[in-house]
Amino acid sequence: MKIIVLNCGSSSIKYQLFEMPSRQVLAKGLVDKIGLKGASIKHKRSDGAEAKIEGEILDHQSGIEFLLGILISGKYGSISSLEEIDAVGHRVVHAGEKFSGSVYITDEVVSALEECIDLAPLHNPPNLKGIYAMKALLPEVPQVGVFDTAFHQTMPPKAYLYGIPYALYEKYRIRRYGFHGTSHKYVSARACEILGLNINELKIITCHLGNGASMAAICNGKSVDTSMGMTPLEGLIMGTRAGDLDVGALLFIADKEETSIQYTSTLVNKFSGMLGVSGVSSDMRDIEIAAENGNERAKVAMEMYQYRVRKYIGAYAAAMGGVDLIVFTGGIGENDTVTRTRSLDGLGFIGVQIDEELSLKSRGKELLISTAESKVKVIVVPTDEELMIASDTYEIYESIVSGALEH
Repeated sequence: MKIIVLNCGSSSIKYQLFEMPSRQVLAKGLVDKIGLKGASIKHKRSDGAEAKIEGEILDHQSGIEFLLGILISGKYGSISSLEEIDAVGHRVVHAGEKFSGSVYITDEVVSALEECIDLAPLHNPPNLKGIYAMKALLPEVPQVGVFDTAFHQTMPPKAYLYGIPYALYEKYRIRRYGFHGTSHKYVSARACEILGLNINELKIITCHLGNGASMAAICNGKSVDTSMGMTPLEGLIMGTRAGDLDVGALLFIADKEETSIQYTSTLVNKFSGMLGVSGVSSDMRDIEIAAENGNERAKVAMEMYQYRVRKYIGAYAAAMGGVDLIVFTGGIGENDTVTRTRSLDGLGFIGVQIDEELSLKSRGKELLISTAESKVKVIVVPTDEELMIASDTYEIYESIVSGALEH
């Protein structure tokens, strides 16, 4: 069967067409600059054929119409008819406390996601636009929502509650939700598959390190803690996000600078993190070059990043009473050998030993980088959120066909 996976952003749509259950990617691409000047679609077929088509793309529905047209085109298509598409999988950022797993999308599910817009005002609206568009364009094709927050719904109250009046949690559901759940779920399972281990018997720490970064503590296959909070701002230092920050410091800044809540939010989300500290860039590659050339602020920014990762590893090992496996993923986690190695420095006391030669070979590859003597296995696993979405969509579709779910 064929499943199309959509990841709709505010002005873009990433897509992949899968043949399932073989997991073959038949085509993938990006609809970019929706509603803006210079809109285009970059499309690539499994045999390497590529196309870039520019034109006016006013909204998400016209963008999806455009990409569906390419998928069935004689020159660049991978299918002969839209009737070959059996299901659609959507990445949806925030489901609040409403869903603890991927779900078949009904009108009731859509209403529930609309209620979560306040929790993710930048992400949920475009995610929903993809759902609305597919319902209009392919009304008979079942749709599945796969949520960034769902994997972390297994966290206990001691991990997800904040030290604020409980009435505010009850009234507004202010709590830790966590993000990158699809990635954390995929790489933890894939690492165990590669190593021949039973995920239900392990204590795992997953490190999704990129421009946005988060970590998760996974015990017996379930997320028990994660570094991001109610929003993606909390936790590790990121490309432009501050990460963990004393709320008092934030109030102090707002008072001294006489700024609005909106400006202060923009400050800590868009102009802080590695960009704010280094003054160079939000891209770790640029910062490393600057540090090598003697830029002291760039050096400090890198040390802060690596220290924060190391600190969370120690904290999660303590929270779970040990750790058996550490997994690195994301653009930095998969490719930046320097950051990865230095983030693990000093962890010999919990049994971490890295084979530095192997680590240097592990750019973007699935590879065990710990030594044979290491008590804690450390592995690099490139993330594949689209495959995880396709797999969940396939399972739910099969349930629908078998009659386990009402369709």
